[in-house]
Amino acid sequence: MLLKAFLDYLLLEKKYSELTVNAYKKDVESFLCFLKSEDQTNTIKEVNYAQIRTWIVALVEQKIANRSINRKVSALNSFYKFLLKINEVEINPLSKHKALKISKKIQIPFSEQEVNSVLDEIQHENNFEGLRNKLIIELFYSTGIRRIELINIKLKDIDFGNKTIKILGKRNKERVIPLLDMVLKSIKTYQEHRSKLAVIKDVNVLFLTKKGVKVYETLVYRIINQYFSIASSKVKKSPHILRHSFATHLLNQGAELNAVKELLGHSSLAATQVYTHNSISELKKVYKKAHPRSKK
Repeated sequence: MLLKAFLDYLLLEKKYSELTVNAYKKDVESFLCFLKSEDQTNTIKEVNYAQIRTWIVALVEQKIANRSINRKVSALNSFYKFLLKINEVEINPLSKHKALKISKKIQIPFSEQEVNSVLDEIQHENNFEGLRNKLIIELFYSTGIRRIELINIKLKDIDFGNKTIKILGKRNKERVIPLLDMVLKSIKTYQEHRSKLAVIKDVNVLFLTKKGVKVYETLVYRIINQYFSIASSKVKKSPHILRHSFATHLLNQGAELNAVKELLGHSSLAATQVYTHNSISELKKVYKKAHPRSKK
């Protein structure tokens, strides 16, 4: 009952997406299952930090990554903050908890040459799937949107007159992103082929499978991985790396951090700043070339 109230709060008041709310649900439920498996008689309102700590240790012993453990604990912490808010508990047992340390992995973006190779040199079939796949890559690289944002684009979100696209981001926040002329042209060509599908079930959605239903996350991932495996030897080839490349290349070309923040749909500059480390090498080149004492 309390968990349902919490999930409703996230969905209706905090405006979290269903995907995010489901993730919170699974994480809190995993702790509740642990309590049950340990034959703990305490209710969720009677739990102490020692019990939560035992759960965390069990997760570590299962070789679950620290980042994933931190996410689970964060979800449980949010649940207790909610219980505190509605006066169901007097203290939050996680109030003094410190997150596990995580190693910062540097995400290596695609180079401009690799992206251009995928878009300009690799042969894309002139049929529905070929045109769709190329447009997906173009849209990722020209807008920096997230995978789930791309999947949920509707036909009405594209404004050909103003050359923009409306994106529904995290916490249902909308943002409007400009579109390049070449991308608008690709959208029109794709739509012509889309309209000729034998069956269209998800009529309002832009990106469909050949069966006429909305594309799904693993398919979008496979498309990016497939094409970039031809042009790049980088280990990780995913929609997120393409988003990363979009931000890095804009910053390399002198775009302001605040502008990139708005395009990416970040709520704070701190989230955008993770992309700046890739611009340091470019900055060094400019610095060495421009500084009057660099030749000495």
